[in-house]
Amino acid sequence: MQKSMFFVPTAKNEPVLSYKPGSEERARLVEAIKVAKSEVVDVPMIIDGKEVRTGNLQELRPPHERAHLLGRFHRGDEKHVQMAIDAALRAGEKWSEMPWEQRASIFLKAAGLISGPYRARLNAATMLGQSKSAHQAEIDAACEFADFLRFNVQYMTEIYSEQPDSGELVWNRLEQRPLEGFVFALTPFNFTAIAGNLPSAPALMGNTVVWKAADTQIYAARIIMEIFMEAGLPDGVINLIFVRGPVAGKVIFSHPDFAGIHFTGSTAVFQNIWKEIGTNISKYKSYPRIVGETGGKNFVLAHQSANPVQVATALTRGAFEYQGQKCSAASRAYIPNTMWDEVLKEMKLDLETIKMGTVEKFTNFVNAVIDEASFDKLAGVLDRARKDDNVKILHGGNYDKSEGFFIEPTILLTTDPHYATMEEELFGPILTVYVYDPNKFEEVLTEIDKTSIYALTGSIFSKDRYVVEHVMKRLKHAAGNFYINDKPTGAVVNQQPFGGARGSGTNDKAGSKINLLRWLSPRTIKECFLPPVSYKYPFMAE
Repeated sequence: MQKSMFFVPTAKNEPVLSYKPGSEERARLVEAIKVAKSEVVDVPMIIDGKEVRTGNLQELRPPHERAHLLGRFHRGDEKHVQMAIDAALRAGEKWSEMPWEQRASIFLKAAGLISGPYRARLNAATMLGQSKSAHQAEIDAACEFADFLRFNVQYMTEIYSEQPDSGELVWNRLEQRPLEGFVFALTPFNFTAIAGNLPSAPALMGNTVVWKAADTQIYAARIIMEIFMEAGLPDGVINLIFVRGPVAGKVIFSHPDFAGIHFTGSTAVFQNIWKEIGTNISKYKSYPRIVGETGGKNFVLAHQSANPVQVATALTRGAFEYQGQKCSAASRAYIPNTMWDEVLKEMKLDLETIKMGTVEKFTNFVNAVIDEASFDKLAGVLDRARKDDNVKILHGGNYDKSEGFFIEPTILLTTDPHYATMEEELFGPILTVYVYDPNKFEEVLTEIDKTSIYALTGSIFSKDRYVVEHVMKRLKHAAGNFYINDKPTGAVVNQQPFGGARGSGTNDKAGSKINLLRWLSPRTIKECFLPPVSYKYPFMAE
């Protein structure tokens, strides 16, 4: 068989479509939403390439329109987790031996399907199932997802091409093997791209995967799986199951072939997973790879040299886009008293024009939070704020779940830099502001660094470059993604690899080579062309 060195197409970021009135993409999206709402879908699990139904049906409804039924999915149990593991292990040897360019072709085709014929359908599913606006769905389900797949293929080739030095009589090679066993992908509700990347990144590198999607993302997850299968993904490489988290954990974390977990979700859940893995460590064939991106309590710091309008815009977008349900959302702000009045004025001008409601009305900037549990938690935070002397509601604070789970964009002002909403992740459209004396700037930096357990994203607004440099040094561990004169959201694959440390995760940077290296187990190979024929060394001569 002829062998060649193959080069993959150069990856480029997928262009973001505008969906402006009269555009072709808007018409296609509106039609896709219409079609999706005209049917009630039946969503089975996919194990070993086969549809698995249990009859234990759970409803899928839009968070913004609870009266409408989108579909029903089949809830699985421990038996289905074991079936998925068995399927992954059976597929493992053949998949790991498949030439890398064949694996690359599958996921490059998937990217083409996402950015092409599936674009409107996947965006519509993300809008309806996760209550995202057209723009938020576009940058997520279409652009970021396609970017993950294309750039991961490029990173894979770069990783494989990195080789050690060799001498004239020795050839040293580095072989990148997949992990021994199966990988567990546990994905969140808020990003369709993350739901697709967490199982596909390990699979691209030759691993087989058991994938548990969040219940509130299953409506779009079914299409992701359909895309993978249409792209030619062999049976058993990725197995999609719909089980409760503890049910999955009980089987997976006690299995000897458990090789790693790719996780995005809450810090508390991730810490419990880590603890369970540690308890079972003696059961495993290898030490499992633990990769997780978790919570954030992301800050925006304005210096007195900043532009107030720019700060206000960053806060409005950073805190309230997708209802604050981004790991990177701006949720605490530190504003000098010299500009606070102007920042607040500009934010209120913006918020008075912001509309909230269904995703089908494209003029709505804010939609619903994901489910009733989230709604009730956020409503409780707002109720307590009304009664607390340490905080004042400056805008919003209202909520309504009569038709959907709507929380009004809210600005809280606190005099306590350690007030609960300055420290705790809320995952909703609530921004807490602390106004400080510019003469106490150094104290504020200390507060930012120590207030929260998290270290995901943060930003500094300043026109003074000395200040920017100083803040970057003082807050070097406070954010894994740091922004200068920009909101702390919207990381783009290959431009701002995403992840944080401290309570925000393992900082393995999704959208970079760093992440893919976690799904490999290297083997060093040394070949000697002229082996020695005597044990004696020159220094031993008489």
